[in-house]
Amino acid sequence: MFAKFFIDRPVFAWVIAIAIVMAGVLSLRKMPVSQYPQVAQPSIAFNITYPGASAEVVEQTVTALIEQEMNGIEHLLYMESSSELGVGTLTLTFEAGTNVDIASVEAQNRYKRVEARLPDDVRRLGVPVTKPQRNYLLFVVLTSPDQSKDAVALGSYAAANVLDQIRRVRGVGEATLFGTEYSMRIWLNPAKLQAYGIAPSDVATAVRAQNVQLATGEMGQNPAPAGQQLNAVVVVRSRLNRPEEFGEILVKTQPDGSAVRLKDVARVELGAQSYDILARTDGAPSAAIAVRVAPDGNALEVAQAVKQRMQELSRYFPQGVGWDVPYDTSKFVEISITEVVHTLFEAMVLVFLVMWLFLGNLRATLIPAVVVPVALLGTFTGLFLLGYSINVLTLFAMVLAIGIVVDDAIVVVENVERIMSDEGLSPRDATRKAMDQIIAAIIGITLVLCAVFVPMAFFGGSVGVIYRQFSVTLVLTMLLSALMAITLTPAMCATLLQPIEKGHAPTETGLLGWFNRYFTRISGRYAERVETIIKRPMRWLAVFLAICIATGWLFTRLPGSFLPDEDQGYFISMVQLPPGASNERTREVVSNAEQYFLKQPEVDHVIGVLGFSFFGRGQNAALVFVKLKDWDVRKTADHSAQAVIQRANMYLFSVKQAFALAVNVPPIPELGAVGGFDFRLQDRAGQGRERLMDARNMMLGMAATHPALAGVRPEGQEPSPQILLDVDRAKARALSVDLASLNDTLQSTLGVSYVNDFVRDGRILRVQMQAEGDLRSNPETILRLPVRSTRGEMVTLGEFAKTTWMVGLPRVDRYNGLPSIKLSGAAAPGKSSGEAMAAMEELAAKLPPGFGYEWSSTSLEERLSGNQAPALFAVSVVVVFLALAALYESWSIPFAVMLVVPLGLLGAVLAVLLRGLPNDVFFKVGMIAIIGLASKNAILIIEFARELNDRGRSVMDATLEACRLRFRPILMTSIAFILGVMPLAISSGAGAKSRQAIGTGVAGGMLGATVLAVFLVPVFFVVVRRYFPGKPKPQDAEQGVRHD
Repeated sequence: MFAKFFIDRPVFAWVIAIAIVMAGVLSLRKMPVSQYPQVAQPSIAFNITYPGASAEVVEQTVTALIEQEMNGIEHLLYMESSSELGVGTLTLTFEAGTNVDIASVEAQNRYKRVEARLPDDVRRLGVPVTKPQRNYLLFVVLTSPDQSKDAVALGSYAAANVLDQIRRVRGVGEATLFGTEYSMRIWLNPAKLQAYGIAPSDVATAVRAQNVQLATGEMGQNPAPAGQQLNAVVVVRSRLNRPEEFGEILVKTQPDGSAVRLKDVARVELGAQSYDILARTDGAPSAAIAVRVAPDGNALEVAQAVKQRMQELSRYFPQGVGWDVPYDTSKFVEISITEVVHTLFEAMVLVFLVMWLFLGNLRATLIPAVVVPVALLGTFTGLFLLGYSINVLTLFAMVLAIGIVVDDAIVVVENVERIMSDEGLSPRDATRKAMDQIIAAIIGITLVLCAVFVPMAFFGGSVGVIYRQFSVTLVLTMLLSALMAITLTPAMCATLLQPIEKGHAPTETGLLGWFNRYFTRISGRYAERVETIIKRPMRWLAVFLAICIATGWLFTRLPGSFLPDEDQGYFISMVQLPPGASNERTREVVSNAEQYFLKQPEVDHVIGVLGFSFFGRGQNAALVFVKLKDWDVRKTADHSAQAVIQRANMYLFSVKQAFALAVNVPPIPELGAVGGFDFRLQDRAGQGRERLMDARNMMLGMAATHPALAGVRPEGQEPSPQILLDVDRAKARALSVDLASLNDTLQSTLGVSYVNDFVRDGRILRVQMQAEGDLRSNPETILRLPVRSTRGEMVTLGEFAKTTWMVGLPRVDRYNGLPSIKLSGAAAPGKSSGEAMAAMEELAAKLPPGFGYEWSSTSLEERLSGNQAPALFAVSVVVVFLALAALYESWSIPFAVMLVVPLGLLGAVLAVLLRGLPNDVFFKVGMIAIIGLASKNAILIIEFARELNDRGRSVMDATLEACRLRFRPILMTSIAFILGVMPLAISSGAGAKSRQAIGTGVAGGMLGATVLAVFLVPVFFVVVRRYFPGKPKPQDAEQGVRHD
């Protein structure tokens, strides 16, 4: 047979094991490392820039046009867009598994069809397409230690010399500059323009004509006349470089022959390209580059490569420029992975100590000690071939797998030693006989355990990705474990174990001998207790029923959650001032917040970004990234991120000038607002934004009083003050004002007009034109803006226009091509997310006609897939039942095995309740694992009892004999497993919450399944056999009974 081949050829078995190890090591070196797998659906984003345009203009002239072309693109799940002052973003999200590169090409081809209809400024600036990632890996910050460089100088140097270099680093998906580079700014003086009779368009025309790159050919160019002896390139003075050169541009020649130059009507300076977004580090001006990892990138390698590239670039930095990486999330990833790897080794050591204690000699213990690493390394090969990464989920699964893998090796070694002790056979002969008895059981139990985890792989959506990490890892490990159990383990047993005299124990002296004798006495007392219990099975079935009821009741007491709230070493504070607040007011609030954070002993660095927030862009928005010191400095709960956030919010809530909130980052940033729903209220009848806002307010009012909902809030910015410039067209025509010329004048003065480019230090930068700030300070000064009529006369804007204050949205959103507003919220305590979503749908039905809704993000996945967890738990139980039925050729025996499942669940629920942990993803994974592990414990007793019963012994005798013989291997495997996961349950440091979540549930469940099962499983078997007696099978008296 198969095992005998390797018993006779141990070198062959070792070759297979060595090949598996080598493949595993090679795979391990090439696998990407991340905290969590890529869980978000693939998406691409169009990034729109339209300087000076309001949110409504960006939406109507750009965003809506591109959206119309994107409808019907292959595999599109949904599209969402946001339009703000001067910028817009259209994000297309595709079904899981879509090739995002092909989707990007198709999307850009569709964009080309509509590009000609877009405004000139948008086309000239371009609409880049990116693959957005929500989480920043790190911030590279340029500072000026001697304060000789301002933020613009630092930003310009970063854009010219650092940004592109970082983008070229392998694995970098996106690098965004929070800062600005230089621009040639032309600040128009309206009074002087009016005095000279010059319109802003005249200035732009003059700059374009005199700041231009010309291709002028060459002297003596072929075909040349006969006798031409020389050729030379003809060059003319082209692009200008310095403000002084731009100031000399000739704008107009007066009738008296005098010249009006640009410096006569405008102030020219080398300023910032944009004053909208500014970065600060620890309160000082800086330029920050935010780096995101590519979807297939290795976070740790990318972080290291970026720092190495910065080290190389810093050698060429000018005096007064320094760099730092004050914000680096890869440290948490690295420490989390390292901690789990430490836990993995601790688990292996504890498991081997348990085996040494029970098996009694080092040679027997060495066999599982070799087999376990081989199986784990082989798993990495399978994960690499399937495209998986090394992350905390796959490593958690391996910690769980240690206790399962070692079981197979224990079964073989324990059986071989028992046969040597009982029959006095040599190690080789004992191994042959042992493998004859147990190979079918090993394969059968492996298939049963695989059957438990396979249904997990069929979860849909982003949550399904998490479950698949566990499912695939555990199944691969168990298959490799079974392979080792029938190849390397018997080969090592035959060659490594020493003979045992017939009738003697492997170890009879010393501490191990004392332990064996003590355990034998315990086994006898256990058998006596079981005999008492199975004589009154109905009484104990009533106890079992009470346990089931208690389990169900306790389960309802568990609070729901998605993933544990981790201390990741940093958090984010969002700052939102009232609508219409200026940048100066925002800077003051941010400065106060920075000073508060820097005084906290736990805080290492603070990065402030003004003009940018997750709620939207604008002068009244800001973000503050707070980096905490290392975890070994913050060991107590008082210094955790959660504690710092709590204290910070007490301070921030006292800030009267703004709404400020410190929040912990979600466990998986790619999933966005984890744990809440994402509801999109839509205007489906074209009723307008005002009516949509009324419907939103109606929804918020109803949601605030609904018992199933909590914290329902709108995402985005509230309406802000706007000035309506009402042009009287009749007066404008009477004054001979051309409306097209008026539009150009308004954009060139009130907005930012992109004229053309200039060269500075080898980099192509923008020339931009705008009116002086005084003109834009209030409505009265705006109305003094000069406009030239078609007759060449200058008239002021106030002669044919008036201003009116109004309220409008600084940001407008669309979802699947319709105007929308995003509402977020969560389920009330004691309610499920499904109930909360049903409540929102119920409230939406009460809105006036013409308003609809759609779900997005994780809520859309939940709605598409339904509440899969209960159904898939049921499938796991059914699949295990069917596998057991096939294994035992019986429909009744599997019932006795499956009844053990509630015992394990009781232990798991009690353990997490006592520690105050919630019912999250890790707990659900643990419950599925308990189904298989508890079943395996029951199999160890029931299979043995069934065979004895089938050979003619009474049910009582067969059950008692099975309990007596199987008590030792059950405790050995269970204690090994519990100690294996104990380092997870009691861990601390970075990422400890996740480790505790999975370790606590599984350890508690296995404890319950062991302590209760060894007494109640015999009752189940006796009751099942009483009502479904088996058919006796005559067997050869010399044939051994299966033992596992």
